Amino acid sequence: MRNSFRAITILSIAAMLSTGCKKTADNTLNHKSALNTYYAAHPSCLWPQPMQFPVQVDASDTTKTSPYDALYDQGLLTRASDEKKVFIVASKRVTNYDLSDNGRSMWTADTTQPGFGNFCYGHRTVQSIDSASPNNGEPGATTQVSYRFGFSGAPAWAHAAEIQNAFPQVKDDLSNGSATATLVDTNSGWVVQAPASSHAVTGADGKIVE
Repeated sequence: MRNSFRAITILSIAAMLSTGCKKTADNTLNHKSALNTYYAAHPSCLWPQPMQFPVQVDASDTTKTSPYDALYDQGLLTRASDEKKVFIVASKRVTNYDLSDNGRSMWTADTTQPGFGNFCYGHRTVQSIDSASPNNGEPGATTQVSYRFGFSGAPAWAHAAEIQNAFPQVKDDLSNGSATATLVDTNSGWVVQAPASSHAVTGADGKIVE
């Protein structure tokens, strides 16, 4: 009887360990792993869409020039003033921005669009899962998780005050915080379906002045 009890105990422990290690199991370990896998492959970048340089901006519009000027101050862009004809007898001052040599070394090129890219500054690292909505535990199930994150891999320029003022999401990310995300349970484990940022992405609009 003692041997039978021991065998049942061992089998029970093995079953619990198997469930705990199963990638599709509905637990905080797998939720955290899914989020960290996602963010390792999706770094945070300055602009929500890839940018193309050079860019020409109306010099009188400080809301457009200030983000580029912040990047210029960090040595990531070059800057030059110019005049652009608007009508036959009129012109306006514009500022031309392009990647500097240092900026090119920091630039993350978009492999799907030649000439486009972004300045990326590291990625979130999930520290804890605070909560997860209930689900049926079957493939295709979704859960919304609330989590706390830190940040990893930020370069020196991302810590500059002028960068964080021009791109508030950088300050938010580097200050750490909390956010939510929707995960979906697949046959291969939990994956991120729709991450929700803890902040609104803002910054230069990237439009060339016409």
